[in-house]
Amino acid sequence: MKVLVTGASGFLGGRLARRLVADGEHDVSILVRRTSSLVDLGDTSAMRIVHGDLNDPESLALATRGIDIVVHSAARVDERGVRAQFERENVEATRVLLRAARENGAQRFVFVSSPSAVMDYDGGDLIGVDESVPYPTRFLNLYSETKAAAEQEVLAANGDGFVTCALRPRAIWGPGDRSGPIVRLLGRAQAGKLPNLSGGRDVLASLCHVDNIVDACVKAAASDRVGGRAYFVADAEVTNIWPYMAEVAHEFGFGIAERTPDLRVVGAVVRVLDAVWKIPYLATRWSPPLSMYVLALMTRSATFDTSAAAADFGYVPVVDRESGMAEFRSWVEEQGGIADLTRHLK
Repeated sequence: MKVLVTGASGFLGGRLARRLVADGEHDVSILVRRTSSLVDLGDTSAMRIVHGDLNDPESLALATRGIDIVVHSAARVDERGVRAQFERENVEATRVLLRAARENGAQRFVFVSSPSAVMDYDGGDLIGVDESVPYPTRFLNLYSETKAAAEQEVLAANGDGFVTCALRPRAIWGPGDRSGPIVRLLGRAQAGKLPNLSGGRDVLASLCHVDNIVDACVKAAASDRVGGRAYFVADAEVTNIWPYMAEVAHEFGFGIAERTPDLRVVGAVVRVLDAVWKIPYLATRWSPPLSMYVLALMTRSATFDTSAAAADFGYVPVVDRESGMAEFRSWVEEQGGIADLTRHLK
């Protein structure tokens, strides 16, 4: 089968492209910008490199020509940007890619979505929820809103001869992660800018090692039972965020700040920041110092039932937390440590 991976210059897309090549069962194409760094991909000699852009319909038509399976992992993922940018890069680009794939005869389309697509701005804990949880009326941020919109486009496109599905991994982590939420939180902790926001209670989370979502993408692309459905994908372990962050920080040689601010005050400040960060001058240059999206990750429990993924495409986590974290620590040290790894983040 011929597979196209978008976002292959990034963390998840690159890991997926390398896995597909290593499997030796597919012809692998990757869609990347001419300006993209492919250093983390390593040897690309076994990949067909298509230079293009998700905002360029012609390059999408070229990239999908002769392709059987599309795995769409590219997205605007950070919190910088205005609505028009997020809608263009996350929603319109997905819509155009879907159309190009279908018109060029692709049979399957796997979309990498996010659980934040179903998290409400004013909501609370989500414990053991399955895919029946509805989309919210108010989203955490533009990323969450546009991922939800793109996901709905993908699921609606499912039809005879064109099987589509969406996978929802949360907080993907592992070696190769240069800008994800775990790396960002560790960077803030080392800089002394991460107060304990647990409010004195357990904050439980389903995280997802990169190799677990990669394996889920491969299996979902081969399943006949996934059409028009979204699936949560997560590690086997449920993580108690704050004690575990302290444990990981200690292993990296630093600690978590002990100060515990009043969460009501923090919430009020975040609402002001979310309003202020709608100003284009700020939104296009920097991520906010704290947002409701980040606050939700750090203060709300969110655990997900993956039994639908297990039933429909045989999902079973292939990496456990202990071995995954050992590999991650080794990789971070190879990059010069947390401080060097996060120095470029805005």
